[in-house]
Amino acid sequence: MSATSWVWFGIVIYIAVGLAIATMARRQLGAGVSEFFLANRKLGGFLSAMTYSATTYSAFMMIGLAGLTYFHGVGALGFELTYLCGMFMMVFFLPRFWLVGKKYGYVSPMELLSDRYQSKWVGATAAILALVFLVPYGAVQLMGVGYLMNGISQGVIPVVVGIIIAVVCAIAWSNIAGMRSVAWTDAFQAIIMITVSAAVLGVVVVSLGGFGAFFSKLESAVPGLLTVPSAKGAWNINMFIGLALPWLFFLISNPQVSQRLFIPKSVTAMKQMLGGFLIFGFIYTLISVLWGFSATLLVPGLENADLATPTLLTLPIIPMGLAIIVMIGITAAAISTIDSILLTLSSVWARDIHKGLINPKVSEKGELKVGQWVIPVMAVIAFLFALWVAEKPGLDYMIAPLSAAASAGLLMAVPTIFGAFFWKRATATGAIVSCIVGAIIVLIFQITGWKPLGWWPGVWGFIVCVPLFIIVSLATKPPREKAEEFIGYLRGALKEGRFI
Repeated sequence: MSATSWVWFGIVIYIAVGLAIATMARRQLGAGVSEFFLANRKLGGFLSAMTYSATTYSAFMMIGLAGLTYFHGVGALGFELTYLCGMFMMVFFLPRFWLVGKKYGYVSPMELLSDRYQSKWVGATAAILALVFLVPYGAVQLMGVGYLMNGISQGVIPVVVGIIIAVVCAIAWSNIAGMRSVAWTDAFQAIIMITVSAAVLGVVVVSLGGFGAFFSKLESAVPGLLTVPSAKGAWNINMFIGLALPWLFFLISNPQVSQRLFIPKSVTAMKQMLGGFLIFGFIYTLISVLWGFSATLLVPGLENADLATPTLLTLPIIPMGLAIIVMIGITAAAISTIDSILLTLSSVWARDIHKGLINPKVSEKGELKVGQWVIPVMAVIAFLFALWVAEKPGLDYMIAPLSAAASAGLLMAVPTIFGAFFWKRATATGAIVSCIVGAIIVLIFQITGWKPLGWWPGVWGFIVCVPLFIIVSLATKPPREKAEEFIGYLRGALKEGRFI
């Protein structure tokens, strides 16, 4: 059987299993918006942990992070670990999101902001940020699948075909049973992601003589990649902060992630979600970085680092069957993220744009229908963006920078989110102005490539939006009654342990 036949065989099996799981999830699907978008807030700890992990860790890891390591070395590990360091904030935000979600019935993080600031325009502004900046992040996942299938088939399967397969699967997983199908397929995909990537890394390391020989060869062959800054000088402090800052606040700035803070069914499920994710994340990060170093040793000289993983999988030392399973694992990682993004964006459009601004009197059935129609529309937009970027010549790697660029725009909502939970003096005007001005700065700097003082767009946007949020809030009138109720409820509930 040829490599291309193996690829198609693996894709068919993966799609069949995924559809079967999503269809089984549909049998438990109830009625209503909360059921479709949040699984009625009744997911157990294991499913919560797996869907959180699969949503967070995407094509960025085994393709983007591996490619970043391939080009720039061990600094990529420090950059990615900032995300896990930022998880300390989960201790503060997970119970708060969960508590107010249950009390007020929030479906999206933007709805939370609208209610807390008593302004539908706050939620709409944050929703527009998500709609704008999650498109490139969704496109990253599609590109990852396209590169992977193209590489492992040795160019027989065009990149665009891989992108189309990812789009179709993501639309299906999102629409069949909403959060339930996404969570169930995420659990399946997360298990594949981590087990097969660990297995194939083991095969590669053994072929190089074990971990001792692996690091010895790495140190002698490419010693510059084991230092910061690397031999290429890329890992300077500006690059590190520019990439790491959005990652530090990723868990609250990215709505497809923060929306999952609404779904655990109990305090025990919340703890299991957090613990399971931390274990998964640490292991998967190490695997991805070591995979990038393996590619450095075995397939040196690639012009496009995003092709390091696909190229490595075509080597004779990796059995074709195992390579196909790895391909499925990485494809699963990408699709689990894009279907989560599609589901979140559809809920944001239905609840915060359509119901919040366009038609406040829409029925729950009508709102749900709008959300379901938005899923394929956003998928097509992400598809077109992915094609546009993938066809641009002269790009040595794009997965990691595009991921960071998307999160840089979403970073502008972080002051607003902190203010909602911890500052009674925060105002709707402060939230809107800081988000809009910060996002404009990020967009202009990203489009023009301008980096004053060498600082990245997200850094400049954050430097501007934080003081702007504080100053404008102090100069305008806050919703004192709602702030007292919202923050007062959380303080009382957290103090007394009222989590049920």
